[in-house]
Amino acid sequence: MSKLNFLYRMEISHRAVSVYTYIADRANKDGECWPAIPTIAAELKLSQSTVRRALRDLRKAGILETEQRYRTKGGKSSLLYKIRGG
Repeated sequence: MSKLNFLYRMEISHRAVSVYTYIADRANKDGECWPAIPTIAAELKLSQSTVRRALRDLRKAGILETEQRYRTKGGKSSLLYKIRGG
């Protein structure tokens, strides 16, 4: 049985399933990864706004948390994604 079966039974969009699967596939042992939204969009062949909507759907469903990361000089870096589903 797939460790993502719970995901397919949830009432979330296909874009959210795609983005969750992408992030889960790249997550470290702590369930964290930090690809940039443009990277996710390019690799999944989705628009950046679609990826943002999918991330919002996943946060709302409670299976993904995001945390803003910052560079040492204070500028924003990519988000840290934390898998909370399963």
